[in-house]
Amino acid sequence: MSRALDAARAAGAAGDVPIGAVLLGPDGAELAVAGNEREQSGDPTAHAEVLVLRRGAPALQDGWRLADCTLVVTLEPCAMCAGALVNARVGRLVFGAFDPKAGAVSSLRDLVRDPRLNHRVEVVAGVDADACAAVLLDFFEARR
Repeated sequence: MSRALDAARAAGAAGDVPIGAVLLGPDGAELAVAGNEREQSGDPTAHAEVLVLRRGAPALQDGWRLADCTLVVTLEPCAMCAGALVNARVGRLVFGAFDPKAGAVSSLRDLVRDPRLNHRVEVVAGVDADACAAVLLDFFEARR
């Protein structure tokens, strides 16, 4: 989570909402790290989770199938990112702070473990939640 927090802080320093993510391979090695880049790129899909999936998948022999990978992110994923995790067949999701306004893993809905879908993601929630939330709170307080 510390690498994801570093990426979140870097995203915040660049003017983006400070969310960071890390994709770990089957052996636990870091495949990709990213922070949100929506403001920098003008791309509404440039969420940290989507970026690490795009950047990390080519390093694997199985390409887009990330069943043995873990995605670590500082904030509970939104519906778009949760859907991307299911479609990429990510094995495990570890997230920090809960997102009561847009969280699609626990808070508003649970897309990644919906039994109607063809894949379910193992979830570990609330890891370093206070530190992850503090990065977001500090960012938005500075903007007010």
